[in-house]
Amino acid sequence: MAKRFPYIVLAAAFSLAASAAYYSVFGLSKLFASQATAVIILASTLEISKLISASYLHRYWQQISRLMRVYLTTAVIILMLITSMGIYGFLASSYQDTSNRLQNLESVVTNLKTKQSRFQTQLDAVSIEKQTVDKNVTQLTQALSNNQIRYTDRNGNEIVKTDAGNRKTYEKQLDVSIQRLDNLSKREIALTDSVTAVDLKITSLQTTSDVAAEIGPLKYIAKITNKSMDTVVNWLILMVIIVFDPLAIILLISANKILHNKKIIQLQDESSLQAEQLEATEESQAERIKAPTRASDNEIVLPRSNVEITSPNSEILSYRNKFRTEREKKHKK
Repeated sequence: MAKRFPYIVLAAAFSLAASAAYYSVFGLSKLFASQATAVIILASTLEISKLISASYLHRYWQQISRLMRVYLTTAVIILMLITSMGIYGFLASSYQDTSNRLQNLESVVTNLKTKQSRFQTQLDAVSIEKQTVDKNVTQLTQALSNNQIRYTDRNGNEIVKTDAGNRKTYEKQLDVSIQRLDNLSKREIALTDSVTAVDLKITSLQTTSDVAAEIGPLKYIAKITNKSMDTVVNWLILMVIIVFDPLAIILLISANKILHNKKIIQLQDESSLQAEQLEATEESQAERIKAPTRASDNEIVLPRSNVEITSPNSEILSYRNKFRTEREKKHKK
């Protein structure tokens, strides 16, 4: 994992840089729509140059002149601002499209609510009239029941007669009222269905529409922050552009630094290995040169010879002392 981590950082840097370049290029092309192709080519070249400049500054900061460092640093910062502006334009344009669709949806919902209000007004009028007619029917029914003339004849008997003229009038009025009540009932049912249908359509538009799904979280944030939706979207876009392209540049520089340190460590390991091999070679050479000694250090027996030398070879002793001194210094380090 430690070996792959620098390449993971590098891949993340290039992914962020590529995404930022994509949004920036198309955002700038929307700002200059009349020359969109030319702007895409220009912005793409600048994005690549920005990444190369950032890597070059990190690798050769000490080798280049001060004027060049200032210019390249300024150029990278300005290009980052241009990229951020392009991203802002792209995201703002996307939100504007969604906002326009939301406004169309709200206009449709407003018209439906107006239509529903008219239906509701008619329904209320019908309900009031229905109550009045129903009351008239009740009164006419009672009048028919009470349409009697009572009197006492000469013999003292109570006579009850129905007034035929009043009865015909009451019955005619009652038929008209009942017919009107039936019509009002049908009209009430139709208006109720219309109000319900419009209400269901409004609910469907507000809940199942793609625009409603996109804007829903923003509406909730705007509600809890007591800010307009445009303000919330502006904050969100600013937070995105603050961490987008700058993070890509930082990750790219970090990947360069990790790879550079890794190369230095490899060179140090190779140098240490070569030093150890050289030391081992020197020790083996010293062992081959050094002859087995007797009890006295002043006597050296040459290999493959039975002749004893009472006075040691000064060159061999000098080489041995020098080798021991260097080895002790290495061990101390």
